[in-house]
Amino acid sequence: MSTIRVSQLCIALALCGAATPALADWTGKGDVGASFATGNSENQAASANLELKNKVDKWQHTFGFAGNYGSDGSSTTAQRWELRGQTQYELNERAYAFGAGRYEDDRFSQYDYQASLAGGLGYKIIDTERTKFWVQGGPGYRYAEIRDTGESEDGVIFRGDIGFEHQLTETTKIVDRFLVETGSDNTYMQNDLGLEITISGALGLRVGYQVRHNSDVLPGIENTDTLTTIGLLYETK
Repeated sequence: MSTIRVSQLCIALALCGAATPALADWTGKGDVGASFATGNSENQAASANLELKNKVDKWQHTFGFAGNYGSDGSSTTAQRWELRGQTQYELNERAYAFGAGRYEDDRFSQYDYQASLAGGLGYKIIDTERTKFWVQGGPGYRYAEIRDTGESEDGVIFRGDIGFEHQLTETTKIVDRFLVETGSDNTYMQNDLGLEITISGALGLRVGYQVRHNSDVLPGIENTDTLTTIGLLYETK
């Protein structure tokens, strides 16, 4: 089995491992809509996002998917998808231990794909019904393949996450998440800022702005990509 397939299998198993509880026990939200990209691809495309969560006693499992695809009728202008998952265990009311995995495939980036696994500790700085603010971090391992050369990058990384949610009004919420994976070969940073507005019941509108940055890229490749999205949101609680 090739190294690519092994890496993909490891990430898939890590992400699926969080999905052991019955599907009926999961809550989540998803949105579909349009996106506008700048950076290594400048286009208008379709986008979709899904996040599922499950909490059983002191365990919490989260699974996410994000996709972006565009075509001008004769060729593909955007093609990116990401899988992510995390399992965490509460140590007390504020602190928890976690294990997380991420897999990204972006046709218009320097990398064929990037995959990572990490584990560590997290802390809920603010955890109220209206506002949530948390940080987490720990060591991990990253494997990536460079598209143009076929060469691979792998090694130990530090992964850090910061998450923030605030209910501005009864129908409007702002959410933000920052991720960094830094190692000797590359530092990857991603920030997702979103505004979610409830229209009626579980149906709403989501506007998002994402920034992705790789510190070390080949000549002709831009370090930073942005993605603006707007779409219909459906959320179960």
